[in-house]
Amino acid sequence: MAKILFAPKQPDAVVDIARSMTPPGFELIVVDPGTPEFYKEATDAEYYLGLARQMGGEFFRSAPKLKLVQLLSAGYDRVDVEAARKAKVPVANNGGANAIAVSEHAILLMLAVLKRLVSFHNDVVAGKWRPSIADPPVYEMSGRTLGIVGLGNIGKKVARRAAAFDMRVQYYDIARLSEDQEDALGVRFVLFTELLRTSDIVSLHVPLDDTTRNLIGARELAMMKKSAVIINTCRGPVIDESALYKALKDRQIAAAGLDVMVEEPPSPNHPLFTLPNVTLTPHSAGPTWENWTARFRNGFDNIERVAAGRAPKWVIPELQP
Repeated sequence: MAKILFAPKQPDAVVDIARSMTPPGFELIVVDPGTPEFYKEATDAEYYLGLARQMGGEFFRSAPKLKLVQLLSAGYDRVDVEAARKAKVPVANNGGANAIAVSEHAILLMLAVLKRLVSFHNDVVAGKWRPSIADPPVYEMSGRTLGIVGLGNIGKKVARRAAAFDMRVQYYDIARLSEDQEDALGVRFVLFTELLRTSDIVSLHVPLDDTTRNLIGARELAMMKKSAVIINTCRGPVIDESALYKALKDRQIAAAGLDVMVEEPPSPNHPLFTLPNVTLTPHSAGPTWENWTARFRNGFDNIERVAAGRAPKWVIPELQP
């Protein structure tokens, strides 16, 4: 039987889903990366299914028979692309399986920031009923301009959900849609700097690579409206955190909603923790109970494709021919 390494170990309920969906003719081996058990099982494994955990040269050398690395996540910044290329192993992310979850979470952060959800919760718990809603104000989503940076699977779903709130949606992406596609989605293309200057909310949905690391720095934050909100549900290093801290502290922009940070978990004394205009969640946008099934469905389908001699889907751009 062809061996699939499943890593890292997940709760039993998740592993049960994976085992129930494992196709006939495949053996699912559940291990933790970097352990003796992992290296023992990797020697004859043909497929890797799981989350990226610093996949460099050592990882690929330990699994010389690998035919596919199939990630359960959209992000692949922990994969050493050059090591994968040298090993001649395709790496596929998960084909938008978490797009619904992340797009909902992006909307959640927008609402939480504009409606002061966290501070109101804390006020109620502290016995402060109906505190002032004027300082800082509470805002509506309707009529605001949302700027989406990166209009992939997730960005498109954010656009559709934003339309339900009567928001005006504009986007910037290196792959521009056709006019008909823009009309169908209800978005319009603008230049990156134009998006920063004119958006009330900027939502980031790009992969982390050399072109997007510190995409939002001091220069970009200075272009944004003083009333603007920035939302990040992609990867922490897309934003220069020092520059963001200064912009928020000096009220250069109004607020931020962050699901991701540069260092995860962050240090207990992180400067952003001291600011009242930051709403944080613990890189929790992607995993939902529903999308475990979708992730495994996509992953096993891709593994079966490769096993049948067909080309895998969703190979990351850097490794596409």
